[in-house]
Amino acid sequence: MGCERMLNLNLEFIVLGIPALLFAITIHEFAHGYVAHRLGDPTPGAQGRLTLNPLAHLDPIGGLMLLLFRFGWAKPVPVNPLYFKDQRKGMILVAIAGPLANVSSAFVFYHLLRWVMPVFAGVPFSYGIQMFLLVNVQLNLGLAAFNLLPFPPLDGSKVVTGLLPPRLAYSYQRFSQYGPFVLMVLLFTGTFRVILNPIYNVLLLVISGFRF
Repeated sequence: MGCERMLNLNLEFIVLGIPALLFAITIHEFAHGYVAHRLGDPTPGAQGRLTLNPLAHLDPIGGLMLLLFRFGWAKPVPVNPLYFKDQRKGMILVAIAGPLANVSSAFVFYHLLRWVMPVFAGVPFSYGIQMFLLVNVQLNLGLAAFNLLPFPPLDGSKVVTGLLPPRLAYSYQRFSQYGPFVLMVLLFTGTFRVILNPIYNVLLLVISGFRF
């Protein structure tokens, strides 16, 4: 009976997670492109990425990872920092825009969930609504937390590069070719969750107003 219940929960998460997944990756990549566009870079628009069409942003493997394991990635928006007046500051703003959009979305879904739970208590379809809102919270926070990791080519690495002095930033960027390999090692050794979970939990505390 317990296994059947777990299977039902997993199936519910996957079914409800598909629209939540498409929303999370779309708002993430659109935020990157929109900020770059506002800073003077025409590249995202020219590449068709200034759109809320999820198919323009979906990376099949990254999307599947996000749906199944609560962390993943989308197709990166192409950005040319040469168009920015301040390239370092511009890249920081573009990089942080994606995770910030997801955290903001998770904040909205979280507080909608807190409002729905007492208002719709006892209503037959209330469980489905609550599950859908919860899935949106989890996927948006998972996408944000994953991309805040300081490993190239994730958004967190671009923020670190922009904050480091030029010489250290150059050395750090040389590490970028090994970034995907490091991520794979962390994933398969189980170390990944040890690093990711604290970031996720801090973000959850932030959107919940530090309610436990």
